[in-house]
Amino acid sequence: MTTLLTAPEELGMLLSDAYAGKGIKAIVPAALEPADADEAYMAQRAFLKRSGARIGGWKVGSKSPDGPIQGAPLPAQDMHPTSAMLRGERFPVLGVELEIMFTLGRDYLPGERAPTEREVLDSIAKVGTSVEIVSSRLAGWPDVPKLNQLADLQNHGALITSDLVGYDEGFNFRRPYAHLTFKGDDVFKGSGVNPAGDPRRLLHWVVRHCQEQGIALPAGTVITTGSYTGMFFPKERGMFIGQIEDLPPIEFEIT
Repeated sequence: MTTLLTAPEELGMLLSDAYAGKGIKAIVPAALEPADADEAYMAQRAFLKRSGARIGGWKVGSKSPDGPIQGAPLPAQDMHPTSAMLRGERFPVLGVELEIMFTLGRDYLPGERAPTEREVLDSIAKVGTSVEIVSSRLAGWPDVPKLNQLADLQNHGALITSDLVGYDEGFNFRRPYAHLTFKGDDVFKGSGVNPAGDPRRLLHWVVRHCQEQGIALPAGTVITTGSYTGMFFPKERGMFIGQIEDLPPIEFEIT
């Protein structure tokens, strides 16, 4: 008996096959373009299922302090600790963003009572620095529909993570000092601003999204929350070093 795939499932499979090939080659037919965010999230799930990828973390963001929130699961095989060396040819597009990541101190499971925003904030356990490599499986990126990008794990390529430290509620999350260098030259130095405002407001969305999608969010899962430095596109390979305020520094090399 043949099982017919939905359009989001077909899109997820198309993106997964492009992901396996490590190249921008997915041309999305109009019939497969998501009609709304729900269909894009269905495509994300199909993407990971087709890839056989375990969820290692989440990315979440918003373009304004009170704007809508979107996110995506991160394949565990694309998460790397500080001092990682990554091959540049893996990423046909390669943008770099310096971010803050969080972990929560308790599991959030499907079927549980929906927590309040305050309960999620109270469950923050640790914080650290992260760098997201922005990439894409979509032909013609970035001039492609936004919902296609959301289906494509919101343009996720890889995540590099620093050591974690205990959460300090008094940390300056709105305008922390941020410093990113590439090959010893400053890319960004000064007060960083996250488009979402205080990124902690994004965490409740991740918890509720996982519950609604039937996905467990175990304690300690990394959640990265958007750039403080904008996006930088290096034209050559080399070493990055980044730090936000007093959080542990992070470094990695594109080879």
